[in-house]
Amino acid sequence: MSCILHIETSTQVCSVAVSEDSQVIFQQEDHSGPNHAERLGTMVDEALSFTDNHAIPFDAVAVSCGPGSYTGLRIGVSMAKGICYGRNLKLIAVPTLELLCVPVLLREVVKEENALLCPMIDARRMEVYAGIYDRGLHEIRPTGADIVNAETYKEWLDERPVYFFGNGAAKCLKKSGLADDNTSAINHPNAHLIEGIEPLAKWMQPLAERRLINGQTEDVAYFEPFYLKDYVAKMPKKMI
Repeated sequence: MSCILHIETSTQVCSVAVSEDSQVIFQQEDHSGPNHAERLGTMVDEALSFTDNHAIPFDAVAVSCGPGSYTGLRIGVSMAKGICYGRNLKLIAVPTLELLCVPVLLREVVKEENALLCPMIDARRMEVYAGIYDRGLHEIRPTGADIVNAETYKEWLDERPVYFFGNGAAKCLKKSGLADDNTSAINHPNAHLIEGIEPLAKWMQPLAERRLINGQTEDVAYFEPFYLKDYVAKMPKKMI
């Protein structure tokens, strides 16, 4: 089979994992905030030391490729590319929204056969990065930047259950104070919220392994994260 190093930095959580023969054999997570530049290098060094000490050769590095935090994605992809260069490894890109679906499917939270999955990553105010998948992870609607209101997903909600999850979902389905009428933007009997779902490196194994088997690897020199939107730099506030 294969041994893959997994790196996930698309949100405030920073995580690293190693999988061998479809089993996760090493994992570390940091939930303390957006400090990826400080923590990721140490976590990767520990993962590499673990595999080197056990004489386990790597086949590839998988990285969560977005959408998500511009800075987080840039840090994660840069680290992944550096390791691939240094160790002559293949690079695998795992879409972050697809990754979010993995724990939902593994936990068997969704029971309806025709249900749809809508992973969401918080962008700003009532905007999210979102996509829609069926239970086989076939893309029903491509990833987009959605400004969420009651009509955004109505065409799918009118047909079948839709499960929303990720760090952008709660503000769209709960009273958040962000919607104009101070109610949830999505208020439909077929809308279901799954809480506590985060994109973590330990969930990347099935997606990364499938891509490696199918030869879906990236050009290490030219690969860029899927930012979805252009980065907008802001002027720092003046100190008074």
